[in-house]
Order: sequence, then structure tokens, then C-alpha cells
Amino acid sequence: MVLRTPITPFTKWASQASVAKFAATPSWIPQPWRINEQKQSMATVIHPVTQDATSSKGPTAMVFMNMGGPSTTNEVGDFLSRLFADGDLIPLGRLQNYLGPLISRRRTPKIQKQYAAIGGGSPIRKWSEYQSSEMCKILDRISPETAPHRPYVAFRYADPLTEEMYTKLLEDGFGRGKGGRAVAFTQYPQYSCSTTGSSLNELWKWRERLEGNRAMGAAEPDGAITWSVIDRWPVHSGLIEAFAQNVEAQLATYPEERRKDVVLLFSAHSLPMSVVNRGDTYPAEVAATVYAVMQRLGFSNPYRLCWQSQVGPSAWLGAQTSDTVQEYVKKGQTDLVLIPIAFTSDHIETLFELDQEVIHEAGHPGVKRAESLNGSPVFIQALADIAHAHLRSGESCSRQMGLRCQGCKSERCLEQKKFFVGQSNLLSVR
Repeated sequence: MVLRTPITPFTKWASQASVAKFAATPSWIPQPWRINEQKQSMATVIHPVTQDATSSKGPTAMVFMNMGGPSTTNEVGDFLSRLFADGDLIPLGRLQNYLGPLISRRRTPKIQKQYAAIGGGSPIRKWSEYQSSEMCKILDRISPETAPHRPYVAFRYADPLTEEMYTKLLEDGFGRGKGGRAVAFTQYPQYSCSTTGSSLNELWKWRERLEGNRAMGAAEPDGAITWSVIDRWPVHSGLIEAFAQNVEAQLATYPEERRKDVVLLFSAHSLPMSVVNRGDTYPAEVAATVYAVMQRLGFSNPYRLCWQSQVGPSAWLGAQTSDTVQEYVKKGQTDLVLIPIAFTSDHIETLFELDQEVIHEAGHPGVKRAESLNGSPVFIQALADIAHAHLRSGESCSRQMGLRCQGCKSERCLEQKKFFVGQSNLLSVR
């Protein structure tokens, strides 16, 4: 949502310059859960690594990566400043360092009001910490050989930032000559260079600064953290089941005689067409998730995939979610269920953009939204199943991750991919 409102006065100057292997089917064991009181620290209190308290391969750090969001309205300015400085997400070309701060300052008051309207801040940190903590509890039970599993959260644009997470890892006894295993688990189910790719670029940067050759003065320092990456999981059966159950719950709120005609509108964050045309796999992976959900539902309803949060005058992947809803309502199709298919928890794109803008502007009670995944026990079990399969695989990342986009020219992307792919050599001797 912070990207949706046009920034034409700025981007019109920059537009020319800017221009499988998945886990096995899980055992569906519902896990009891409750929302813990939100903490301002990391996901849990984590004790230092001690070898006598670990299994043969543990401990294992499980790092949830996401874009994050300001927890209070006072954090909005810093959040936007980091967001508009990221050329992977918002490419502004050579004017990035000038336009980024200018745009973020101009937009801060408006975005602060939007966060105030959803309760004074984003809930994404609360949900990320809860999901990672609950997942680790399951992992300790089903993967004792890699236990204990320690939950961490690394956000790209908000606290806890990637560098904060990495510093905490070192303080907790990972790395610095002690070794240890860490898994970077993207919370973007569908891979994009602008989301997961950007987070991995940031993780690689701080690894190099804090314990890489730049920090230690060696080609490859001994005792550094061994990393692996869960870089995409768009059709994992547990993810699909969690989405499908939420869709079914919302469909059940319609009268039975109208239920089969409700149109399902899957909504995902859009991308600039310049990124899509470079070869980004995100549109195809989002479409794969949508098809898998519909297959699980038995293709019970008509459906479409649409895209939200476009910004600026350049071409973005469409059709837009807001336009799609308006057009269907005009045509008399007023029973619509919006499904946020690329988000794993609520944040401003669901709570404000979809709930308070798109649905409110539709002006019809038949336009509704399926719940986000949030604390779904099925979803949290799926996270544990994905992580367990990854830990057992001995692989550092998917085969897809090592392949660059056809039009990629980023040397940083190249070096980051080489690093994570190369970690497989270290995993084979653990």
C-alpha cells in the first residue's frame, strides 16, 4: 500500500533511467496455538550456543525474511526512507539517492495516517515472530537431529533489520570461529528479485561485512556460519491447504444458492513490467499458487488473478485489483472474494489497501476478503514441514536460485547467488 499512490512528479524524471523441489505432503497435525504478547525484542529470548546443549547437528538458526513494516507511526519515515532507497524494489536509476529521500519525506504524513487507521502500526512483526517461534517448536519435535531451532526475524526495511539479526546471531554464539548452521527462510512464497532477491542481497552484504573476507581478512574464514536458503515454495501442499481453508470459510458466508457463482479474485503485489521483462519468475510462481489453490477447491468457482499496489506512471503488471473490482461491480457481479495470495500475514496491503480502500470503494456487501494466513495452525505446520524437508535435503538452495534472470546485469546479484550456491559444499561435510 505504501507504493500504491502515484508518485508521478518524481518518477517521470527517473522512468527513462530506471527503465523443484518442494517438501513432501505434511502430516496434518493441528498444533495448539495462542498469540503471545508482542515483544519489542527478537522472536524469543535466545540463550548462547553451547555444544553440550545441542544435538549432533544443532543448534540451527531459522531466520524469517520479509520486507517488514513500521510497528508505530513514528517509524514510518525511516521505513519509507529505506524502502525508496532500494533499487531492487523501486528502481529509480541514477537518481535513486536524490529521489528516494525526497519521495519518502513527501509521503510520510499520508502513510502515517494509513497506519494509524489500522491500529497505529503494522502487525507483520507480531505475526512473523509468532510464526517463526511456533514453527521452531514443531521442528524441535520432528527434527531432533538439528535441534534446538532458534527463531530469528530479519526485515528489509523495518526493525529488526538484517544487520540487527546478524549481530544477534553472532552474540548468541553462531559464527566467529564457532561455526553453526543458519537457514534463511523467505516469507515470500513466490520468488522475485525485488523481494526475496533484495533480502538475500542484504543478507549477503552483512555476512561479508561481519564475518566474510572483508571482516576477517581471509579468503574464507574458518568457523563462519554455514548458510542455506529456502528461496521459494509456491505450491507446497500445506500452503495451498491453508489458503484453501480460508477461501472456503469466506465462501460459507454467502447464501448457498449464490455460493458457486462467487468470483474469487486472487490479489498479489504487482511488479514493474521492466522487472517482468527482465525475466523475473514471480508472475509465473504466483499463477502456480493460484492454480494449485483452485485445484484443491475442485475449481468450484470462477476466478481471476489481479495485481495491487502499483506506483508511478511506468507500466506495471495488471490488471489492477482496484480496477478489477470496480469493473465487475459495474457489470453486476457483486459477489467477490479477495484473496491475498502472495502475503503470509496481515499488513497495510491487506488491512488498509484491500479492506479500507478496494472493498470500501466497491460499496457492496457482497465484496469480501478471505482471512490472511496469520496464526493458521495448518500454515505453521506447513512452515515446519518445508523447513524439515530442507534441513534433510542437504541442499543450500533450490536449483532455480542459481539461474539468473535472462536480462540481469547486477554484479551484486551474481555474487550473492554464487555465495549461497557455494554453501552446498560446506553442508555436505556437516
